[in-house]
Amino acid sequence: MSSSRTVIRGGLVVTAADEIHADVLIEDGRIAALATPGSDAAESWTADRTIDARQKYVIPGGVDAHTHMELPFGGTFASDTFETGTRAAAWGGTTTIVDFAVQSVGHTLREGLDAWHAKADGNCAIDYGFHMIVSDVHDETLKEMDLLVSEGVTSFKQFMAYPGVFYSDDGQILRAMQRSAENGGLIMMHAENGIAIDVLVQQALDRGETDPRYHGEVRKALLEAEATHRAIRLAQVAGAPLYVVHVSAREALAEIARARDEGLNVFGETCPQYLFLSTDNLAEPDFEGAKYVCSTPLRPKDHQESLWRGLRTNDLQVVSTDHCPFCFTGQKELGRGDFSKIPNGMPGVENRMDLLHQAVVDGHISRRRWIEIACATPARMFGLYPKKGTIAPGADADVVIYDPHAEQTVSADTHHMNVDYSAYEGKRLTGRVETVLSRGELVISEREFTGRAGHGVYTPRATCQYLN
Repeated sequence: MSSSRTVIRGGLVVTAADEIHADVLIEDGRIAALATPGSDAAESWTADRTIDARQKYVIPGGVDAHTHMELPFGGTFASDTFETGTRAAAWGGTTTIVDFAVQSVGHTLREGLDAWHAKADGNCAIDYGFHMIVSDVHDETLKEMDLLVSEGVTSFKQFMAYPGVFYSDDGQILRAMQRSAENGGLIMMHAENGIAIDVLVQQALDRGETDPRYHGEVRKALLEAEATHRAIRLAQVAGAPLYVVHVSAREALAEIARARDEGLNVFGETCPQYLFLSTDNLAEPDFEGAKYVCSTPLRPKDHQESLWRGLRTNDLQVVSTDHCPFCFTGQKELGRGDFSKIPNGMPGVENRMDLLHQAVVDGHISRRRWIEIACATPARMFGLYPKKGTIAPGADADVVIYDPHAEQTVSADTHHMNVDYSAYEGKRLTGRVETVLSRGELVISEREFTGRAGHGVYTPRATCQYLN
């Protein structure tokens, strides 16, 4: 890439730590300097490109640490490819994703990782990293975990749900946790008691309860809480840190809060769908509820306030999307007459930054907390900070010019995700992404896509930066 300089003038720079009116100088893909607007330093800057950010926010690009592009699930595939999914992410102000490579039972971690590299390589509009889903724990897998950590794949996901697919039993989980305690990796846990849930699923179907709303009823909040408690205690026995993904139930959050109060290295993530949607959506008539089938499931509305409080008190540290879209037509419809056959997952990679800005407007969180949970903390949690997640000299120039006053209505007609519905159809939001730079290159320029597949590069990660 040839040498280039960009100056962003007159914006309010918002990071997790500060809000300052500053001009920003970008040189060769990195943040070179910040200076007071009108100061001698700022006035002396020359640039190939000047961006006017007056009346706008200048924020770090979002880091979405939980996406599933092209994920095979239930006989079909997530509808976003790495190309369409990363382009949609950029439209929504996200400049880094961490996706999940999958180890299939009977295969090595390396085979799974190589397969995901092949899907992503040359296709991404923004930078990306990988977590590794561990489905088959044995001696060779454990050795491979050490190798992957040394290569920058420093987090491993396990499932207490989905028996016969991704499920690990307590012994397998304990062994993986013990290994991560030694090699510095972070275990990410899908905490639901899948064995008990499968019994409840079968009993519901036997009673003729086949509609999407029963998906939420059988995957009980208590079984999320029980699995969360069990994962925390297994991690404590192993002396390992734990990151609980997609926390949806207040009872599960209470387990995380208790563990953190005990001083354990336990972290929690939630997702926009749990903050803005509920079982009311799962109960929508004419099979429309299938659009909202994901696991952990949506909960009754009264869980939302607990999750917002958890974000304010730092019992929850990260908001990711768990973006795993399936089209309503032809994919979600596989579960007509049997909710257990509805592919689990929802679209959202394009909506996260805007929905969380709406939470600022609505008074749920502060501006700096918005950047903390969407950019800085996910970057630190997964070993990408300060390269990603902040605006500071030396950081990658992943920068979003955000118009906090623009109004928009979310719709499948105008979104860029490769899916035929929006989970937030018709929702009115204040705030919108205007311009996005990824490593100093314009990806979105005043609401025009100017990026390209292949600009995004694979980004190896350090270990979790919240551990001693």
